[in-house]
Amino acid sequence: MTEQPLTIPERDWRKLLAAASGDAALLYLYQRAGGTPDQAESSLRLDKARLECAVASLKQMGLWPEEPKPLRPAQPPVYTEADLIRAERESDFPQLLGEAQRRFGRILSVEEAKVLLSLYDYLGMPADVISILLSYCIQRARARGSLRNPSMHTVEREAYHWADLGIDTMEEAASYMQMQLERQSRVGQIRQALQLGDRKLSPGEEKMVLQWLDWGFGPAEVARAYEKTCMNTGGLKWPYLNSILKSWHSQGLHTLQAIETGDRAPGAAQSQEPSQWARDAVARMMRNQEE
Repeated sequence: MTEQPLTIPERDWRKLLAAASGDAALLYLYQRAGGTPDQAESSLRLDKARLECAVASLKQMGLWPEEPKPLRPAQPPVYTEADLIRAERESDFPQLLGEAQRRFGRILSVEEAKVLLSLYDYLGMPADVISILLSYCIQRARARGSLRNPSMHTVEREAYHWADLGIDTMEEAASYMQMQLERQSRVGQIRQALQLGDRKLSPGEEKMVLQWLDWGFGPAEVARAYEKTCMNTGGLKWPYLNSILKSWHSQGLHTLQAIETGDRAPGAAQSQEPSQWARDAVARMMRNQEE
């Protein structure tokens, strides 16, 4: 019986290359080949911790089969001060509250404590996952150039995003945090390539830069596109710069070497045949030499 080749969609292998996780790539190939999750630890010779991190990485990339999520009420309850007092008596919420206040460097207000309780009680996030969430939001703010801690409402929005992604274990949270902070670091490198100095990217600009990263471009390739943009327009024009990178992406050119050898701007290809003017000029030169 002829073995069928294992094909990997381009969008998948690009995500795996960007993640730079050997364990995640190995687990991806294993499950694409029909391997079952319950046998992965023994088949791939990965210990439990490495396997959980690999699964978490694939989940963040959207490359792991999704499991049904437990339903929660459509609207979060309205928490009161009495709810806070009860939570402090009946659970490990006091430790979580103390951890949050330590990370923020101040006492949380009653309303902020209610938000924290909502993440813990309504979203059902474990305390260790919320702790990683707080650390992630603070480090992300620093990476974006902010000297202030994020608000609890910013933390709340990110928590709902994590809940939608199904992040509910410490391993998944740590993996997601590492991947996103590395991604944010690469955004900073792109910002330097565009010579923006300390200026923060607008939300629209950051979305565009993240798209370039998803396409597989790095600082060197963006710097080359920036150089072409400045030469042709006299400065940084985001739509023009984006059109260059989009053209390279559509041609499959994602490295400087590929760009230098394969870039063909639309409509810019020139005929290899010499023009009539050039042929006439050569003929005149030859006649002059004969005379």
